[in-house]
Amino acid sequence: MQSIAPLWLWLVFVAFVLAALFVDFVLLRKQGAHTVGVKEALNWSMVWIALSFLFNGLLWWAIKDSTGSTALANEKSLEFLTGYLIEKSLAVDNIFVFLLIFSYFAVPPAYQKRVLMIGILGAIVLRTVMILLGGWLLAQFHWILYVFGGFLVLTGIKMWWAAGQEPSLDDNPALKLLRRLMPVSERYDGERFFTIANGKRIATPLLMVIALIGVTDVIFAVDSIPAIFAITRDPFIVLTSNVFAILGLRAMFFLLQAVAGKFHLLNYGLAVILVFIGTKMMLIDVFKIPVAVSLGVVVGILAITMVWSAKTAPNA
Repeated sequence: MQSIAPLWLWLVFVAFVLAALFVDFVLLRKQGAHTVGVKEALNWSMVWIALSFLFNGLLWWAIKDSTGSTALANEKSLEFLTGYLIEKSLAVDNIFVFLLIFSYFAVPPAYQKRVLMIGILGAIVLRTVMILLGGWLLAQFHWILYVFGGFLVLTGIKMWWAAGQEPSLDDNPALKLLRRLMPVSERYDGERFFTIANGKRIATPLLMVIALIGVTDVIFAVDSIPAIFAITRDPFIVLTSNVFAILGLRAMFFLLQAVAGKFHLLNYGLAVILVFIGTKMMLIDVFKIPVAVSLGVVVGILAITMVWSAKTAPNA
């Protein structure tokens, strides 16, 4: 796998991610367990979005400087933006599942921040491995593009079919397996993952929540990573657009948590996006849909779905 990004930009990206994780795990953790309000979530969401656009500007400048081609810089910058938007929109589906998990286990709001911080770290590691593996497979076996495309189309159809149904964890096989593997206490013990009950060290519900969120991210990574490969096969753009979307996930969770009811039709839009991206991937050797068109389609579908949701919201 080869990337057009210069080595120094890779180093800048790695340094940025490490700095972001330091802020999350060290500086913000000093605040202790507390409920994240809408204002705080909105401010952090704007910060992450602004940093993503700033990085995209740096990417444009680096490519323009190293190749001397404005057209190529524009193309790669547009690929990053499209990939970022796709991953960001698909992350919304993650958030709805996180909301379901937190509600099912009655996770106190003050503890949700730590769970999401650990989930984000796990997601970054997992997706880095999967992206590198996916890029290697595509380089070795071109026909896998069609497999990825077909998978995305089927996933989109399944998502559309399930969008109007009430989600539940009662029959979740991963949850049943986890409960068989580990004894779990009935109550939380602060932010601890283990506690002592009847003289034995057992897991708290918080550890169960972490495990389920990890399983959930594996499932969603299988959906979202092929989608970004339909836009670009440059490993740097695939990785950075994914990671920047993930870094803002915690703030976006608390923001959408407050307005989740207003976007009850969003899954229908995400289903259409997956079908479109899967179709684009399967047609790549016949007709290559321009990145600008893909970006316009994704933005248009999201805008229509969100406006439609707002107008038909139960409390509207």
